[in-house]
This record gives sequence, structure tokens and C-alpha cells, in this order.
Amino acid sequence: MSGMLASSAAHRRVEVALAERSYPILIGPGLLRQPREWLDTVRGRHVLLVSDSHVAPLYAAPVLDALRGRTVSSLVLPAGESHKTLAHCALAFDALASIKASRDATVIALGGGVVGDLAGFAAACWMRGVACLQMPTSLLAMVDSSVGGKTAVNLPQGKNLVGAFHQPQAVIADTDTLATLPRRELAAGLAEVVKYGALGDAGFLHWLDQHATALRTGDPETLAQAIETSCRHKAAIVARDERETGERALLNFGHSFGHALETATGYDTLLHGEAVAIGMVQAARLSARLGMASDAATAALTGLLERLGLPVAPPAGLDPQVLLGHMRLDKKNASGRLRLILWHGPGHAVIADDVREADVLGVL
Repeated sequence: MSGMLASSAAHRRVEVALAERSYPILIGPGLLRQPREWLDTVRGRHVLLVSDSHVAPLYAAPVLDALRGRTVSSLVLPAGESHKTLAHCALAFDALASIKASRDATVIALGGGVVGDLAGFAAACWMRGVACLQMPTSLLAMVDSSVGGKTAVNLPQGKNLVGAFHQPQAVIADTDTLATLPRRELAAGLAEVVKYGALGDAGFLHWLDQHATALRTGDPETLAQAIETSCRHKAAIVARDERETGERALLNFGHSFGHALETATGYDTLLHGEAVAIGMVQAARLSARLGMASDAATAALTGLLERLGLPVAPPAGLDPQVLLGHMRLDKKNASGRLRLILWHGPGHAVIADDVREADVLGVL
């Protein structure tokens, strides 16, 4: 199917080349209103469109219009990370059942990371797996969560603890949707962009530093370049390690700390990207504490995140022992031992096994 997708001069294309099949990421303006670019990836006649209360009123109409002639159901979820739950995923199953969706059905995820994760997980579960088309409308979803097939929902005990690997048919990133993104949401997405430079591309990190003002103010061309570069980095890593048995774990730089912060604050205080920004600073500080990297590298990363409008310190009043408890449930851990992504400085992230809890508490 993915071979049918063409890209115009105004659109950028990144290929995710997996062992079993490849799929495209299309990046550019107006894609949601250009069904010729993506309609061939919609399998069968049963379609479930999943969106949320912020995104659906803005962008669902042209997608639904392109699906005329099929049996379509729409599920509009409440917006926000706190709604990425098994209970809301069950609503997707109910919607699929209501249209008698068969194994050649397609689930379309139109929204940010919450919608993409939940809809993707529903697609992975329905009849043991149906097609999913990712249509990310937030910067964070465009550069990270929509790419690579990680799908999940949260539990009160931790983030993304129930999930599955389920690769999409394609990722359609309409950059026009970023124009309606609140400034805070845009900044949150930039945290995941910074992550790619921090973990494996010091040159990209320098480019981000040079273009921080344009990125923070939402310059379309600068954002498109950042999205394409980020997607190329993720696509390459996913192609080499689809199921996160090794290198793909590096994509979690800042996430062990960040997920603990999200869980401890009930998923309703920090945006995911904000938690990741704080988590990257904490990971850098821990790296410096362990003698792996310099304090200057931590300061430079902290300064870049601040210029992009991101928080760099956790909310006041959080108990370090509680945060550590949440980190013990992190999916990267093995046999009860903390396994964190740390760095030797810009562009050089590493997997660190057997990190002492006392050192982690020292930065929490």
C-alpha cells in the first residue's frame, strides 16, 4: 500500500524500512485535505476515526468527507493524557463492534500522542490486529509517538504499562495543523526534537540552538526541517531495532525520569514533552554526577530547553522516594535493576545498567 503514496514538491517523505514491510511518513501542508496522498492506505470498508474534543472540530471533516462510501464510525475522546486509559480504549472496541468491523478494517488516529497511542493500541487488539493510519496533529506526535509502532494506554501505577508494538500503514503529518497548536503544546513537542540531537546528533543539537527562536515562534519551514530530521533519526533506529531489544532504548533519553513525573502528578500537571524536558536535564545531571559527562554539557542542554520555552525543574513538593518508586516500574528495567538512558555529552547517549538508587535520589 505504501508504494502508492506520492509526495509533491511541497511535501517531505521519510521511509520507515522494516524487515517485513516499509511505510512512509509524509510531512507537509494541507495533507488532510489531499486524500489522494493517503486514501489508498485505508484498507477495507470499515473505518473507525478516533480523535479528541480539541482536534475533531478543527480537522475531522475533510477526513470523514474523503471516507464517504465506507462504513465509518467516529470516536471523539476527551482531550488530555489522563484519558489514555483502558476504559476509553474500550470505547474504541465498542465503536468497532457497532460497525461490525472485520479484519480488513482501518483505525485512523487523528490527533496528538494520546489519540495516536490509544487508537494504535485499539487497532493492535481488534481481531488481533487491524490496520492503523496515523494522522498526528501535534508536533510531539509528528516527531515521535506516531512513528515506530509503539502503542499503549496508562494505568494509575505507571505510564504506557499496557501496550503493543503495532506499526501504522503510514504517517500523514499535515504541518498546517501546527498553526492551531497552543504555544505550550508546541514547546512540548520541541522537547522530543531536542532528544534526537541529545542522543545521537550533536550537529542537529547545534542547529536547534541556532534556530531556537524560529522554532519557538512556530516558523513553518524551520519546523518542517526539524520534523523531517527527527523522523529520519527515529526511522533509522526503528528499522535497526523495531522491538526495542537494544539501540531503540536510546529514544527514551529523559523518559524514565519524565514518566515518573507524569505518574506522580496524575497525568494532568505536566505535558509529556515538559516531563521529558525535565527528565533530560535530570539524566544529564546524573551523568555528570557519575563522571560520564561534564557539568557544562548539562548547562548547555538546560539553556537550550529554557530558550524553547520548556521547564527544566520538577514541580515543587514531589517526594523523591515516590518518584523513585515509579521509576522502578519502568519498562527498560531488568530483574529489578534500574536501567537508564544517560549520556557522555551531546550526541552520545548510552544505556546504563545497574544505576545505584542513591545516585538517582541525588538528582531527584
